[in-house]
Amino acid sequence: MKKHILALASLCLAGLTATAQEVKYEEYDLDNGMHVILHKDNSAPVVTTSVMYHVGAKDENPERTGFAHFFEHLLFEGTENIKRGDWFNIVTSNGGSNNANTTDDRTYYYEVFPSNSVELGLWMESERLMHPIINQVGVDTQNEVVKEEKRLRVDNSPYGKFFENVKKNMFKKHPYRWTTIGEMAHLDAATLEEFQAFNKKFYVPNNAVLVVAGDIDVPAVKKMIQDYFGPIPRGEEITRNFPKEDPITTPIKATAYDSNIQIPAIVAAYRTPSMKDKDAYALDMLSTYLSSGKSSVLYKKLVDEKKMALQVGAFNNSQEDYGTYILYGMPLGDVKLEDLLKEIDEEIVKVQNELISERDYQKLQNISENQFVNSNSSVEGIAGSLATYYMLYGDTALINKEIEIYRSITREDIQAVAKKYLNANQRLEMEYLPEEKEQ
Repeated sequence: MKKHILALASLCLAGLTATAQEVKYEEYDLDNGMHVILHKDNSAPVVTTSVMYHVGAKDENPERTGFAHFFEHLLFEGTENIKRGDWFNIVTSNGGSNNANTTDDRTYYYEVFPSNSVELGLWMESERLMHPIINQVGVDTQNEVVKEEKRLRVDNSPYGKFFENVKKNMFKKHPYRWTTIGEMAHLDAATLEEFQAFNKKFYVPNNAVLVVAGDIDVPAVKKMIQDYFGPIPRGEEITRNFPKEDPITTPIKATAYDSNIQIPAIVAAYRTPSMKDKDAYALDMLSTYLSSGKSSVLYKKLVDEKKMALQVGAFNNSQEDYGTYILYGMPLGDVKLEDLLKEIDEEIVKVQNELISERDYQKLQNISENQFVNSNSSVEGIAGSLATYYMLYGDTALINKEIEIYRSITREDIQAVAKKYLNANQRLEMEYLPEEKEQ
């Protein structure tokens, strides 16, 4: 019976492999240092124009946190040739959509248009880069927008300060220690000149990658790119020399409080390597093994069988410079937090001492394959992947070969990363507790 199961798993893996088609692309640099990636796909009359800037929360002054996320909003305010408030109207009136997002490592803007509006998308992104209007009206307006976002997503959201407390305890030197949304007092205290200086430093062509993906005429698009982005002056070179963290050698004990919760949580967090390190891929697979779905190890044991937890999980938050591997659990009834952590630790020790089963290993391979295929199943997804692989990994070709990294990871590799990184003396142990709201 076991052989039949393994054969079926292998068959599923082979089937998924057949759908993971190669993504073809062309890349080059403009004279001003902007990197360009083009991907032609004529299967549907749509195009994605996107620009990723190598600026995130970690690039901020510790006394002016939140700037990168603030600019995600601010650079929709308008330009010399796009009136204030017109950006979204222009996009929607031409049948398009757009969005932006920010992390600790980068900021990403993109539009999705019918393919006959590719020039419009390129013009708008060149305007954002070359002719932004950064004035007090826009700063004041977006300050209120960001404050409302923080109130909604952090201050008044259950477990909204979870990551904030993990980050500030895990990182003491590196700028990953603060949140992407930042401190509102820092934004309030910032001058207009400080915002303008941040834009001048980081929003420059040599700190960006432009991706155009979809139903495009490559020679025509190349000319448009040269016309719109070629004249933009190169910015000063950006140097980064972030401080390195000291290794964690004894457990960090911490307590955090949240007035928006009634059920506490226990957290064990470990500092792990950069997303570019092969170990990060093995840690991804380990988190899937431990907590992906109701058949996963932690869920089955602590939620289904022992009924000790309402929720339990593991995830590997890989970033450009470091990663954070987080285990957490929310107790059921009168279960103590320390007892829940003890049960979680037992499963980590098992992985450290025993290879996972071949059946579970094949399941992990299937899940990795499926996630890889899904991430590149749309032109929009491909554009984001191309930008990310180039900017954060330094290897655009990962769009096609990253799956080979997952395939190369063995059961022994998964065991090895558990032994190397998930040790009790190398972690943060944090109790996340309810706090009564002030009357």
